[in-house]
Amino acid sequence: VQLAESGGGMVQPGGSLRLSCAASGLVFSCYAVGWFRQTPGEQRELVARISSGGVIDYVNSLSDRFTISRDNTENTLYLQMNDLKPEDTAVYYCFVGANWGQGTQVTVSS
Repeated sequence: VQLAESGGGMVQPGGSLRLSCAASGLVFSCYAVGWFRQTPGEQRELVARISSGGVIDYVNSLSDRFTISRDNTENTLYLQMNDLKPEDTAVYYCFVGANWGQGTQVTVSS
């Protein structure tokens, strides 16, 4: 199983990024998928997830600015992040079932 993340980077406050997580080696549509994020010294925290049936959960008020989606035909998971804030700075990890991506750094700074 391989999960390849992309789309991270540095943006100014108010900017947008779209993270992608391309999966291979498993039947993507059968699994819950989602995104966690982690800052130094903190525990990894859930951002959003989608069940295999398409039910979406967001943590706290992130749904105001973040949109999670999945494309089962492309075996890819996405996280659209808008109006980014400095507190969104973290390493973002995707998961597909019990499998994890390598993480992609998102830095929001002026």
